[in-house]
Amino acid sequence: MRGRGAYLVAKVGWALLTLALVITFNFVLFRILPGDPAKSIAHDPRVSPETVAALTARFGLDRPLFVDMDGGNPFDSQFVAYLGRLAAGDLGVSYQFRDRPVVDMLGVGLVNTLWLILPANILAIVLGTIAGLIAAWRRGTTIDASALTIGLILWATPTFFMGIILLFLGAAWFDLPTAGKQTIGAEYASIWEAAADLGRHLLMPTLTFALVLLGEYLLIMRSSVIQIFSEDYILTARAKGLSTFRVIRDHALRNAMLPMVTLIAINLGFIVSGAIQIESVFSWPGLGALTVNAVRQRDYPVLQGAFLLLAVSVVLANLAAELLYGWLDPRVREA
Repeated sequence: MRGRGAYLVAKVGWALLTLALVITFNFVLFRILPGDPAKSIAHDPRVSPETVAALTARFGLDRPLFVDMDGGNPFDSQFVAYLGRLAAGDLGVSYQFRDRPVVDMLGVGLVNTLWLILPANILAIVLGTIAGLIAAWRRGTTIDASALTIGLILWATPTFFMGIILLFLGAAWFDLPTAGKQTIGAEYASIWEAAADLGRHLLMPTLTFALVLLGEYLLIMRSSVIQIFSEDYILTARAKGLSTFRVIRDHALRNAMLPMVTLIAINLGFIVSGAIQIESVFSWPGLGALTVNAVRQRDYPVLQGAFLLLAVSVVLANLAAELLYGWLDPRVREA
C-alpha cells in the first residue's frame, strides 16, 4: 500500500530521470547529423578553410563532445558548456539568424503555435467527449451509427489532406485568407480589427486541427462509456431508479474519463507533427515551421531548443496525466 506522498515522489522521480535522458539525447542527436554546420553557418560550401575554422571556434564546435581525451581540461567540452548554458536558461544563439537568441525565436514560435493548438484541443476534447457520451447513450440508433461513421472518417483522414480540403473550402466559399497570421500591409484602426483579422487567419487551421483530434476522442469516449455501462455498479444505479443523466454524471463519467486522460497526454507527443503539417499547409509562422527551417539549415541550437521544449512539454503532460489518473482512480496509487 502506497500513500499519496510516495506515489507523487515516484512519479516526479521518473519524470526527472526522463528529463535527464532527454537532455543527453538532445545534445547527441543533432551532432551526429551529416554535414558541416560551420559551412552551413557561412551560407556557402565554398568558404575558405580559415573562415570555417573561425566559425567553428566561435561556436565552440572545435571542443570535444564529452571529455578531452588528449589530456586537456576534462570539463572543457561541448556537453558541459551546453549544460551550463541550459542551467542558466540560455539555449544558445541561432547559427542562421546571426546570433539571435534561440529563446526569443522559440518564444515567438511557441506563442503562435499555442494560438493554434490550444483552442483546437479544447474544442476537440469538449465536442469529442460530449459526442462520445451521446453516441454511447443512444447505442444502436441512427445517432450512434452517424457518430461512429463521422468519427472513423475524421480519424482516418490525414492531417495535411484535411487541411487542404478546408483551405480550399474556406477560400472558395467564405473568402477566408489562405496563408499567414495577418493580412500583409494591413493597417488596423483598433485592437479589435487586429483581433478580427487574426481570427480570420486562425479559423481554418484551428478547425483542421480540431477535426483531426475530434474523431479519436469521440471513438475512445464512446467505447469507454459503453464498457462502463456494463459494470455491476451501473446496473445497481439503474435499479435504484436513477435517470440516465444522473447515472452518467454521478457514476459513469469519472471512470470513463480515465482512458481519455491518458489519450490526451499521449496526443501531446503527436501535436508537433500535426502542427508542422498544418502550419505548412496554411503557412502559419509557428514552432513547426521554425523546426522545419532549422532542419533544412542545420541550425543546431534552434533544433536543440525546439526538441527540448517539446520533449519537456510531453514529459510534464504525462506526469500531469499520471497524477490526475491517480486522483481519478485511487487504486492506481495502491498498485
